[in-house]
Amino acid sequence: MGSKPFIVAYVGLLLLFAGGLASAQEEEAAAVKPGTVITMQNWRQYKDYMPQGLQLLFAGKTPWKLEPTYRMVIGATHHYRWPTYEQNTEKYSGGVKVVALPDGGHMISGYIAGLPFPNPNAPLRGWKVLVNTWYRPLPWEECSPAWHLYRRDRLGNENLTVGSQSYREFSHISDPARPITDPLAQGIYYSEFLEVAEPEQARYTAQLTLYYDQATKPEAVFVFIPALRRSLRLSSAARCSPVVGSDFTQDDVHTGWNGGIVRWDAKFLRTGFVPSLVQVDTKIGGQRANYDDALMPEPVVGDWEMRPVDIISVKRIPSQRAGYCYGNRVMYIDSETWANLWSDLYDVNGQYWKLQMINHPGAKVPLVGYTTDSGRFIEMIWDYQSGHVSGVTSAAPNGDDVKGNSDCENYNGVNYTLANKFNTVSALATIMR
Repeated sequence: MGSKPFIVAYVGLLLLFAGGLASAQEEEAAAVKPGTVITMQNWRQYKDYMPQGLQLLFAGKTPWKLEPTYRMVIGATHHYRWPTYEQNTEKYSGGVKVVALPDGGHMISGYIAGLPFPNPNAPLRGWKVLVNTWYRPLPWEECSPAWHLYRRDRLGNENLTVGSQSYREFSHISDPARPITDPLAQGIYYSEFLEVAEPEQARYTAQLTLYYDQATKPEAVFVFIPALRRSLRLSSAARCSPVVGSDFTQDDVHTGWNGGIVRWDAKFLRTGFVPSLVQVDTKIGGQRANYDDALMPEPVVGDWEMRPVDIISVKRIPSQRAGYCYGNRVMYIDSETWANLWSDLYDVNGQYWKLQMINHPGAKVPLVGYTTDSGRFIEMIWDYQSGHVSGVTSAAPNGDDVKGNSDCENYNGVNYTLANKFNTVSALATIMR
């Protein structure tokens, strides 16, 4: 008699577990199968796997039109590993704590390296997913000699900007050949350096953004202006200003959300699946001819993987919403790699404004292996209100693309790992010399 309640409870627990497992399997089975071809004729049956803006694009309710023959071919979903990052997650994640701030925001303490929240859950589940996105696995150095940025207006006029970049992680590094904190860090977590090479009239224009390890310290943005032969510091509030004249704002780069974890609320919406390009040949992905007039990648660029995502709604904390451009950013975060794959962007009145697509083509990273967190990118942002679209690829038409870590020590004769040449304020003073 005494064991009966235990048996009943145990059976109930098994049934609950089995039900949860069945639900997970049903969700997995519902994902679009490899070999599926999404077309302009059948897309509605797959709309549950599309961000709102992508549905509008397929429906023809935008200033741009996909070709009637456009196809999105679904391939196999792959899994990607980053052993050192995973080891650091296991070793250090238990010490990460959430800290509430007086202005209504939050930050973390005790973070060293790896994933801050391996199993983000309530409370603040959505915000924890956002923090994982910011500290996702990345090469400590990402370099590219010739990213290509295309801008197109509603009349079909198009122009091109070409430039180089050096993105560098100074702290919380998960590379087997590097210390967790770079001796040159000086309180910096991450540095983003961009320099324009074309068109000629904009040549040498450069931007450096420094993100500090102390999360409550605003990032510092410096722009080198060739006509003045000196750099200017932008206001830390200018997060809605365009990057090199494109439709991307300062907060849109770095794969769809550019950090500042203390300024954001994030609400967890649901899990799901969305398409993303990963297996992409560098030369094919870098050629403009392989994108249609809406700058959507054509099937020749590669098959799309159905990636599992956590979908979150991201807004500025109430104390920092005044004057900010976006009222809401719905992000589709890869629940395996923690990279943002798509963003639905709304204005302050709640009206749909932009769709951002962020593909992360895979590549081999030294001492890591093949990973989708390689630093490579194919990004588009469609401004539905102005009728503009901007697209940028890390690859050049000749196949030059982002490289990582030690591969940046001699890339076309340039050593991008020299922090004092690319990733510090003093580096801007060396431009045009």
